[in-house]
Amino acid sequence: MQDAIAAALEKKDFRTAATLLQQWQQKDAKDPKFLLAAGQYQEATERWDQAEKTYLKLLRQTANSKVMAQARQGIQRVQTQRDAAQASALEAARAQPDGQAPGLLCLEPVTGEQRQAAAQGLAQVTGIDAYTARWQIPSREWRLYRVGPIGDLQYYTQALTAAHTPAFWAKHAEIKAIQVFRVQNFRRVQPTAEVVCKNATGQLGAIAFDWSEISQIVLGQLPMFESVVDMTARRQLTRKEQTQDYAEIVDLHCHQRRCVLRLCDRTYDFRKGNPLPNAEAIPDKAFSTRPQWQALVQYLQQQVDAPIHKGFTKFGEGAVEFLDLLPPLKPQIELARLKDSNWDPAFHLYSGLHFLRYGTAAAT
Repeated sequence: MQDAIAAALEKKDFRTAATLLQQWQQKDAKDPKFLLAAGQYQEATERWDQAEKTYLKLLRQTANSKVMAQARQGIQRVQTQRDAAQASALEAARAQPDGQAPGLLCLEPVTGEQRQAAAQGLAQVTGIDAYTARWQIPSREWRLYRVGPIGDLQYYTQALTAAHTPAFWAKHAEIKAIQVFRVQNFRRVQPTAEVVCKNATGQLGAIAFDWSEISQIVLGQLPMFESVVDMTARRQLTRKEQTQDYAEIVDLHCHQRRCVLRLCDRTYDFRKGNPLPNAEAIPDKAFSTRPQWQALVQYLQQQVDAPIHKGFTKFGEGAVEFLDLLPPLKPQIELARLKDSNWDPAFHLYSGLHFLRYGTAAAT
């Protein structure tokens, strides 16, 4: 039986080989030579992961030195062929139009029993151990996992998805191309809304829109750093940066107009008037703009029947490390900082990814 299967595989007669294997399995599935032939069949049909598992199973179940040597040779062949196929697929992906353009790959959150399968898939595709992979699978929010050429990211996304590890990729250029208007204040909120805003060049204008045009809202907090003097364990004075406060950002996505309206509590101008219906009843508004800002954010969420995304902080903690590896993004956020912070473009990236992903979800 083994010789007949080997002859069929040599002729690439996979149908005959499969039939013979089924007959052998029914007769003696525990025969080590059957497992060896099954691994060789899986290898010949380019099911390399299955072949590798079969050869490894064979090594655990037999003490026959000849069969063990053949199984080890099979594992080596499988690994060589799989590496060659991966290199070929990567080369083909990189050769596509825009294959060398910058992009990024994100892992999607996985919960429950699916986490183990997702971790195993990540370990298989990236070559890391399963324990490390399990810690890298997010549970609540996207995780920016890799940046690089789009061709590479397409390949890895397809491989991860096939291995039950949900992931997606995006082009840096598409995020950069999203038009953002910095809202200075609302002129009115009923029955339709109108905002005074600035474009990317600082030109002032106005945009009127219906609330139904808002397709989703993205909320985020950006840490504000200040230089402070602290004392070390040796009672020496040292200067370092610490988070002293947070700036709040609200993005209103208008997919029909292909733009984002971006509000910031530090730059929103309540001196131009507050058109909210209950503006006069807002407590303590004479002492601080904070109550007015909170009332405005609450009003926006009530007016818009659309998804609200609040997971930026978790995403940003990992994303800030990658921003220096990507071409610069102009976040369109005006904050009085002592120096630039990667948290600002990280929010722009997070909001931009939601903008792109919403379009993909709507299309499907």
